Amino acid sequence: MANTQTIDKAPPKGAIDRFFKITERGSSIGSEIRGGLVTFFAMSYIIVLNPIILGNVADGTGQFLGGGDGPNIAMIAAATALIAGVLSIAMGLVANFPLALAAGMGLNAVVAYSIASLPDMTWADAMGIVVLEGLIILLLVLTGFREAVFKAVPAELKAAISVGIGLFIAFVGMVDAGFVRIPASLSTPVELGIAGSISGWPLAIFVFGLFTSIVLMVRKVKGAILISIVASTVLAVIIEAVAKIGGMFGADGSTNPSGWKLNVPTAPDSIVSVPDFSLLGQFSLFGSFEKIGAVAVILLVFSLLLADFFDTMGTMVAVGTEAGLVDKDGELPKTRQILVVDSVAAMAGGMGGVSSNTSYVESAAGVGDGARTGLASVVTGIAFLLATLFAPIVEMVPSEAATPALVVVGFLMFMQISGIDWKNYEVAIPAFLTIVIMPFTYSISAGIGAGFVAFVLIKVFVGKIKVIHPLMWVAAAMFVLYFVRGPLADAVGAF
Repeated sequence: MANTQTIDKAPPKGAIDRFFKITERGSSIGSEIRGGLVTFFAMSYIIVLNPIILGNVADGTGQFLGGGDGPNIAMIAAATALIAGVLSIAMGLVANFPLALAAGMGLNAVVAYSIASLPDMTWADAMGIVVLEGLIILLLVLTGFREAVFKAVPAELKAAISVGIGLFIAFVGMVDAGFVRIPASLSTPVELGIAGSISGWPLAIFVFGLFTSIVLMVRKVKGAILISIVASTVLAVIIEAVAKIGGMFGADGSTNPSGWKLNVPTAPDSIVSVPDFSLLGQFSLFGSFEKIGAVAVILLVFSLLLADFFDTMGTMVAVGTEAGLVDKDGELPKTRQILVVDSVAAMAGGMGGVSSNTSYVESAAGVGDGARTGLASVVTGIAFLLATLFAPIVEMVPSEAATPALVVVGFLMFMQISGIDWKNYEVAIPAFLTIVIMPFTYSISAGIGAGFVAFVLIKVFVGKIKVIHPLMWVAAAMFVLYFVRGPLADAVGAF
């Protein structure tokens, strides 16, 4: 069941309250600040992970992102945090919605391994493709097409999208913490912890954080998730100082399954570091056409566009529903503004050299801790900007301390499953496919696409073509092309 906000009829308490409608949405400035910080900690891993994904891959000419024949990790991290901060603040101010943005996971891997590494392609060419995708998706918003597709989706499919994302982010949280991982024997797709058991201090920190947040939430303690993150981080720093566990992956290529997966929680030598923003502006808008041809560029742009297009739709529905901002028809306030900022984010990510930026479903963690307005996004954005200076402090928070928030919020979003009529197979089957395919394929877009295609096909074969909105036909057809884009690219390459 979706959250419902309690509307406080008291007058606004100052200019900030009036601008963000904080009292009107039943929130408080304290709740918004706390929620914004929770969202930041839940997604701050991108500052570490995006440079790892983008920074360690050479382009088609042998150069690394930022220039040179070696990784420029610090430069990519600074640009990643800067752009995430600016765009999250823009979302808060323009759309007044508790949704933060940063470089998109999955999208960055596509840019690194499927675009930049193509023969003769440069990182600037790859980022130019990202900018082109952002320009096109912005035009689709300004013409009303993207918003119209959103409104054409049946309410029960929107509920299924929220439930599916709930399962997805819970799974992401468990994987990012190492609580669920691929077994060394490869005998099963995944397993619990290490060889089927919870072993090692990092996993203990995850379990501690998860149960701390659950107990505090059940006892209705304000700031339950943020308290859990801070407490788990402090405990992790103490344990690392005593046990000297180290990271999961050593600089010499060695592995330590019982180590910290991303950040090693150690007290920093210094609090402030000077950021390097020289990566900004390193893109070539049309350079890729000369390197790989117009047809290949179009296919790559289409792949990025479709993922961006529907990932954001699902994310904003899930976050908005959890925040109690969705009306009875499944509509959100300022949908157009949300989509405009998200579209600009794709361009900004390419222009900043850090891949397409998009809305983060981890924003639901902040909503789960009280965020209801754009002030939370502004707080998240400010935290990202400060992270460009205070990176050592951000690096203290291990993923094992932050990811329990995703599991808890996944539960809250899963409760919306009661909004689906499971006795009506015509909507229940598409809803089921939407829900299960998201975590099983590790892709929000794949789940949405499966649900859309199944919905249209079922309605056709039961003789109810008239109930299918024209834009659902368009969206389903786009997803069919998306699902077979690999063979299509191979076929095009054969000519």
